[in-house]
Amino acid sequence: MLKTTFVIQIATASNMSRPHRFGFLLIDDFALMSYAAAVEPLRAANILAGRKLYEWSLLSIDADAIVSSSGLSASADFTIQHRTRYDTILVFAGGNPASFAEPKTLAWLRRQARSGCAIGAVSGAPFILAKAGLLDGFRSTIHWEHMPAFAEAFPEIVSTGTLFEIDRSRLTCGGGIAALDMMHEIIRRDHGETLAARVSDWYLQTAVRLGDSTQRMSLPERVGTNNRTVISAIGSMERHLANPLPRNVLAKAVKVSVRQLERLFMSHIGTTIGEHYMSLRLARARTLLRQTSLLLLQIGAECGFSNSSHFAKVYRMKFGISPSRDRASGGDKVRKIRGVDRERSISAKLP
Repeated sequence: MLKTTFVIQIATASNMSRPHRFGFLLIDDFALMSYAAAVEPLRAANILAGRKLYEWSLLSIDADAIVSSSGLSASADFTIQHRTRYDTILVFAGGNPASFAEPKTLAWLRRQARSGCAIGAVSGAPFILAKAGLLDGFRSTIHWEHMPAFAEAFPEIVSTGTLFEIDRSRLTCGGGIAALDMMHEIIRRDHGETLAARVSDWYLQTAVRLGDSTQRMSLPERVGTNNRTVISAIGSMERHLANPLPRNVLAKAVKVSVRQLERLFMSHIGTTIGEHYMSLRLARARTLLRQTSLLLLQIGAECGFSNSSHFAKVYRMKFGISPSRDRASGGDKVRKIRGVDRERSISAKLP
């Protein structure tokens, strides 16, 4: 039933007698980039069409302003207690969405879904939909930074790692400028290719990416080299973070000596094999530390550290803070921002 409802809604939106109504639910620490990339195409569609095709309201959990990851705050039009009907609700969350625990919000999202509303999530917000049980049986995606924690928390949910997914009545997006690509697809389904193309042209989007495109740059682009031997070795490292491969195994896999592989690493990326491997493992550890409730011992094991004291030592050397203190300080970010930057506010009223 949900599948039919959503497909008909998208396909016949251009024939609707009223605008398609969006509700944008912002969660503290949301990314302004993701929000702007979602709302601006709707504004442009209205201007270019010469009529109001879309309406939107900015929603919050309570009456407080919502603080973005950059410190700017947004004043909501309504709280989720306000009785308003929406065609589509998009949730925006960044930071550490794994720690989100607002039962009334999860219950509200479930009620909206039961009413036939399409439910979506951007950046880290698919975590929230998953906690509400709204991604069960649906394809989804999430920002690549949250993927390890998401897979750990919800192994039964199919998360593709693509730019965006529109699966019946669920929309998920990796965030950033990928929201612009998703909104192009929504406008195209609602009102046709011509208007969608004009909106993209308005925002200088010369190449619209499909939903199944990859989120991340290729490995050569990320590490700054095209040397096949180095790229192959780093690929093996990324696939073996929990059980790190010795240097001789890495070298054998890429068919060079350990000495030559060390020279190639130093020449092309300016670091040793061991240093690069350690950086990858510690980066994964920090992600799990901030986005999951796994014990420090478990996180260490997931990243190839069998000794907890060694893990704590190298973590402190890398980030200047112990793992336990890093985790404890993670929840203070929004509270500190609220105290300093409350006066800086953006508004998002209907056009």
